[in-house]
Amino acid sequence: MVLLGLAALGLGIVATVADLDTSAQIATVAGSVGGLAAAAVSGYAFLRPPAASAAAPAATAVGTRSVAAGGSIGRAVTGDRSRLTASPVMPQAAGAPGSAQASGERGIAAAGEVGEAITGDDAHA
Repeated sequence: MVLLGLAALGLGIVATVADLDTSAQIATVAGSVGGLAAAAVSGYAFLRPPAASAAAPAATAVGTRSVAAGGSIGRAVTGDRSRLTASPVMPQAAGAPGSAQASGERGIAAAGEVGEAITGDDAHA
């Protein structure tokens, strides 16, 4: 912004000190340079690779038999021989998308809420 103000001030000084032909030539060159700069910035914005999207949160499960979710989890079961007879406990509210990382064996992570997590063997729920 400051640069544009200085350029306008300089053109104003040239217009008052020099004759109209010189002022017109300088204004033409300045307008051409400004147009080329705008075209270059526009081309850069069009051709650059897109930035990483924030709409796709990362949910990673690193450990053996781990579970991770970018939102909420109703029921996560990582144990062996589990018998599930009851309905899963659902989270109270849907979690906002976010990042979650489960590490370690049978780890469970969620960006939102976890309704029920069963990680042991021979569990009855």
